[in-house]
Amino acid sequence: MILPIRAFGDAVLRKHCHEIDKDYPELKALVENMYDTMDSAHGIGLAAPQIGLDIRLFVVDLSPLAEDEDYADIAEELKDFKKVFINAKILEESGEEWKFNEGCLSIPDIREDVKRKETILIEYFDENFVKHTDTFSDMRARVIQHEYDHIEGILFTDHLSSLKKKLVKGKLAKISQGDVAVNYKMRFPK
Repeated sequence: MILPIRAFGDAVLRKHCHEIDKDYPELKALVENMYDTMDSAHGIGLAAPQIGLDIRLFVVDLSPLAEDEDYADIAEELKDFKKVFINAKILEESGEEWKFNEGCLSIPDIREDVKRKETILIEYFDENFVKHTDTFSDMRARVIQHEYDHIEGILFTDHLSSLKKKLVKGKLAKISQGDVAVNYKMRFPK
């Protein structure tokens, strides 16, 4: 089922999310719905707050990037990179910071350069509640960091300089009022 994505200004996007356990109701269906929602919006990551749930759950699917020539050097790693992250905790961020032009399904039509560390060590449970501790680098780390921020109540625009924040303030206000054209289901704050 395709769910509406919460727009900038929705209070749930600012919540520090809580952990869930393996008995969370309809977890398998929720994960499937999140993938369906993300795919219909042509995204590569989606966090539970973006569909209105303040739980520590996000999904990523980087397989579409494997076809992009910009990622030819890591195409092999990306082609099957489809993961569920439950109760994730980033244990360490390391390496050089690098800029990348990020966007977000909850903040359509705004893209800005964000600096993030190149490598992360993260602990999480998968959809079967098997615990993992993994190291990820490159675009994998970047997308995971972006989605992880969502479960911490942080948006990519929070990483912008004061000047950039001022420049996008009007666009953000329009998004929160529903004054944006998107080709996927969205829910705007009341």
